[in-house]
Amino acid sequence: MKTAIDIRDAFFDRVYDLAAKDPDLIFMSADADAFSLQKFRHDFPDRFINVGVAEQNMVTVATGLALSGKNVFIYAILSFVTMRCYEQIKFNICGMNLPITIVGIGVGYSFDFDGPSHHGVNDVGIMRTLPEISIFNPATALCAENSAQIAYESSTPVCVRLDKGQLNELYFPSTDFSKGMSVIKEGRDLCLLATGREVHRALEIAQSLESHNIHTGVVDVHRLKPVDPSILLEVVGGYSRIATLEEHSIVGGLGSIVGEIFIDNNIRKPLKRLALPDVQCLMYGKRDWLFAHYQFDTPNIMRRICEWMRQ
Repeated sequence: MKTAIDIRDAFFDRVYDLAAKDPDLIFMSADADAFSLQKFRHDFPDRFINVGVAEQNMVTVATGLALSGKNVFIYAILSFVTMRCYEQIKFNICGMNLPITIVGIGVGYSFDFDGPSHHGVNDVGIMRTLPEISIFNPATALCAENSAQIAYESSTPVCVRLDKGQLNELYFPSTDFSKGMSVIKEGRDLCLLATGREVHRALEIAQSLESHNIHTGVVDVHRLKPVDPSILLEVVGGYSRIATLEEHSIVGGLGSIVGEIFIDNNIRKPLKRLALPDVQCLMYGKRDWLFAHYQFDTPNIMRRICEWMRQ
């Protein structure tokens, strides 16, 4: 497998490669940066636009560029480029179904010490209400590269949630990501559906659950919208219990998506949603400290799963 690199670098390196072949690819930033973007800015200065701290204006300018035939990627802190720009995205990008890629950095509490304004914990619940948009939440570098490629080739709006840091690679270059989810580990008792960075923790939890005689499968849901109900139901079909794990509010995220599919298809399997609580986090601290405070740390998740499985 490929050596792990920063998930942001993997995404932006693929965007660079695409831009090298396509003079109509434009990259816009609302004063957000990443190490791998420096090469893009240096080699394609006329196609890198920093609008400053003006995310709503960035969406409007991107709309005009897309209407002129450009393939546009816009980039900002996740909470800003989704919540602050929701109206512009709804009417400008989605209303005209334009092929603009919205890239947000700062999933969950990854911008921990920057405080509540920077927490990306509500965006999935908000963005998935837009009928035209697709949402990707990659867990590894190769998955991030694939998300960039799909976004570039898409004729409709795409939103990509990017975490930061080096994450262990779980895939091979030949992996087919087209189903929107991938089985990482087989099991028979509990199926743990996870997304983004939490896929890696799901694997750790699954290994620990073996000591409790709970044989747990792990599935990476790397496309949060659309989720194909037939694929999801096939993946979880052999399990008696299902749990979801996500660094997002328990309202509107992966757990809600799975629950809605179960309801619509009359699936009566027990479902446990493991996510951040429905509270405003107004505190400052390291990511792991915030997890522990909200009982979203690994020991508490393990405890909650074991108690639920024993019921």
